[in-house]
This record gives sequence, C-alpha cells and structure tokens, in this order.
Amino acid sequence: MDISLLCASFLLGGAVLVAMALAEPWVRRLPLSPALIYLIVGWVMTSVAAPPLPGLDLPHKHAGLVRVLSELAVLLSLFAIGLKIRIPATWQAWRAPVLLATSGVVWTWLIGGALAWLLLPLSWPMALLLAAILAPTDPVLASDVQVHDASDRDALRMSLTVEGALNDGTAAPLVLLSLGFLGLHELGGHAAHWALVDTAWSLCGGVALGAACGRSIGHLMLRRVRAGTPPEWDELLYLGTIGLTSGLAQLLEVSGFLAVFAAGATLLRHHPAASPAPEAQPLGHQLRAFGARCERLVEVLMVLLIGAAMTRVQWSLGVLLFALAMLVIARPVSVVLGLLPRPLPRGQRGLVAWFGIRGVGSLLYLAMALQMGVKGEAAERLVSATLACIALSIAVHGISATPLMRSYQRRRAQWDRRRDLRLQMGRAAPPSRLDVEEDPAVPPPS
Repeated sequence: MDISLLCASFLLGGAVLVAMALAEPWVRRLPLSPALIYLIVGWVMTSVAAPPLPGLDLPHKHAGLVRVLSELAVLLSLFAIGLKIRIPATWQAWRAPVLLATSGVVWTWLIGGALAWLLLPLSWPMALLLAAILAPTDPVLASDVQVHDASDRDALRMSLTVEGALNDGTAAPLVLLSLGFLGLHELGGHAAHWALVDTAWSLCGGVALGAACGRSIGHLMLRRVRAGTPPEWDELLYLGTIGLTSGLAQLLEVSGFLAVFAAGATLLRHHPAASPAPEAQPLGHQLRAFGARCERLVEVLMVLLIGAAMTRVQWSLGVLLFALAMLVIARPVSVVLGLLPRPLPRGQRGLVAWFGIRGVGSLLYLAMALQMGVKGEAAERLVSATLACIALSIAVHGISATPLMRSYQRRRAQWDRRRDLRLQMGRAAPPSRLDVEEDPAVPPPS
C-alpha cells in the first residue's frame, strides 16, 4: 500500500503531537531538548515504517513546498520573539546581537566557505553558497536559550534571541551574492544592484516597514480597547499582522523577516523597550501566549520535516567533518571576530560561541537555492551537507543546552548574591554586565 506525502504528514505529525502531550511531564525532565526527539522520530519512522512513509526529495520535487513551510515557520517565530523582547533603543543594548547578525554572519560565511571548499568536493562559489545557507542561527529551535518573557533581562539569552531574529534577514544578501557568483541571480554592474537593492534597501526597508505596520495596527487596536471593546480574537490579530506585514514586504521587495520581527517589537508600544499601555496589557499577554503555542507547534512539525528529509543525505567522511567544523570552528571563531569590541563578559561570550543552533532558517535558504536553479550533483551535495549540519546541531545543542544553561544560572546566581550583599552593606556595586540595561524612562513590564 502506497502512502501519500500528505497522509504521511498527518499520521506522523498527529501521532507525535498526541504522544508529546501525554508524555509532557517526563519529557520536561529529560536532559535534552524536545527537538532532538522530533528529529529522531521523523528520521526513524521515515526509514523503517511499514508500509514505507515517503521522504522529502528536496533536489527534485519538494523544494517549493519546503520553502513555503519554512518561511511560514520562521515568520511565526520571529513575530513571537518581537512580542517578547524588551530592549532599550541604545547602541549599548543592541550592540552584541547586531554585531553577531552582521559581522558575525559575514565571518561565518567566509570561514564556512573555506571549510566547505577544503572538506567537500565543491567549487568555491558553491562552497560560499553552502556557507551562506548555514550562516543564520535558528529562532525556531533555540527555545532553551531564548528570553523567557518580557521581564527577562539576561544579556546572554537576549543576545542569542535577537541574533536569531535578525540574522534570518541579514543572511539573505549573502545567499543572493553567492547565487550571483554562480550566475543564478542578477547582481548588476559592479554588484550595484546587490549592494543597493538586495542589501541596503531590503534590510533598512524591512525594519522601517515592520515598525510602521506594528505602530499603525497597534494604534488601531489601542483605540478599540480604549473605547471599551477589548478584542477576544487575539489569534486573528497575531496572524493578520504577520500576513499583512509579510505581504507588503514582498510588494516592496524588502526583508519580510526583519519586517515581521520589527512589527512584533512595536505592536501596542512605541519602541522595543516599552511595555503595552496598561489597558492593553491583557491583550499583550494573550498575544504572547498564542505566540508561545505557535512556536511549540512549529518546532514539532518542522523538525519532523527535517527528520523525514534525512533519508536523502548522502553520508561521507567529508560531510561529517564539515558539519562538525561548522559547529566547533566556524561558529566560535566568527563570534570571537564579530564581537571584537567585547560587549559581553567572557563567560557569556563562550556560551554565545557555542549556541549557534542551525535549523529552519537554513532549510529555507536551501530550498530557495534549489528553486533558483542549483541542480544535479551540486544540489545533492548541498542538501546532504546542509541537513547533516542541521541534524548535528540539533543533537549536540539539544544535549548540551540544559546542563550548560543550568551551570550558567548557578554561576549567575552566585554573582547576583555577592552583588546584593555589597548593596546591603552600603558599599558601591558595579552595574550588572550580565543583564541588558533598563531604560529609565520606561516602566518595567507588569
């Protein structure tokens, strides 16, 4: 009996969702991330099920489907992140994530390209394309190291969260530049089109559009709330804001990822450091709660999808060495070089250097490259290397996240206790570099 891809998706996704809902108390106690469980289940079930479940054939059939699903997953997660963060509009507060999402991404692209050229049978332009695909860290799978809520000021979690939100947009110009080197994208004379349109206009326009959409839609909702008719269909506001912002971004040819993130960060508030107006606080809580549910659902379905695609990986020593090198060489070195001004303490920099989780953003750019004309043996190698790197990242980061973050929290608690003791004794204590600064003009979230 043959099973269609749609039927297989319903069977596998439904079974895993029900099983995880029933096993939630035990899963929470495991020293690994749920994403690793989803990956193993998707991979094993696609490999050994009888009757066999169809896998994903990215190079030949399913690139378009995977691109749509991945883009939707990233947009849902980026909006949720925008709603959660509270970060002042100062360079000191934004410096670490912005440096990681700009210079850090460029260093990852260059170092990853060199590693791909050395370890894999790829041309230099194709090696750069592979590195660009793997440059963004993942906002979907980084739940263990994300900010917990609007009151979370920890600089480590804030840096990783905002970096993952920004670099899905900032990696796009590098993917397009690499495709241009392969003759699959128009760069313009002296790369002028790429520099002005694909980079400057796309990135700056995306942020501006998102802020305008967030402020405008938030203003309309605030007027309705103040008129005494609080909205109950918060999920429609959540999904509608994403759809409208993303659609306008496509019309204007700006970054939809940055636009949706900026829309979430400015919805119902004037800027990312502020909290919603007091009368809009219940709506803000409802939106964040719905966003958290969307993030969980997206994580389950997308990692199962990645697991199903793993059956197409052509394993080799070079692929394994490249995937490992991206995690233990490219990410740490790019963080060290990208954070040369050292905006974070040493302990936090070390954890940032380790937690460069690859996932759905890389899957999206892989599907985009395949749709834009990468074919044949090069496409097979690109798929194998990308999926191997994502799978290894989910495995090692999923196993290490819980113990490393617990150890970090213990060290941080000790430092906070010593600082509180100094204050109680009337002695001067330096401001905590472990937290993002508060904006004194903005009241804390309720």
